[in-house]
Amino acid sequence: MQEYVLKNDDFLVSQTDEKGTILFANDDFCKIAGYTIDELVGKSHNIVRHPDMPKVAFKDLWDTVRQNKVWSGYVKNKTKDGGYYWVYATVYPMHDDVKNARTYISCRRKPSPQEIHEAQTLYKTLR
Repeated sequence: MQEYVLKNDDFLVSQTDEKGTILFANDDFCKIAGYTIDELVGKSHNIVRHPDMPKVAFKDLWDTVRQNKVWSGYVKNKTKDGGYYWVYATVYPMHDDVKNARTYISCRRKPSPQEIHEAQTLYKTLR
């Protein structure tokens, strides 16, 4: 599996609805994940979920944002071609007044090698 290491100025952004369906993805997210915008919008954000990620991490994410709180953590995502990349993600709950619906914005940046190592060590205990 090929690792894609984010550049220092890569900044991935996506927006989902309450079910995790992608409503928006910026150019960096599309480029790094290897999908076009048309391949992402309308799909579950799980399209980039890497099998190495413990399910409890995403349970914590959803439990947190559904309480209208901000969640942050390290995530290993998969690319369309089977590779992977690590991000430090911050997920913000929002309310779309036009649609009268809750949405979530996820902003992701490059983590340091030390942060990735610490996340990998923790995640091995959460299997």
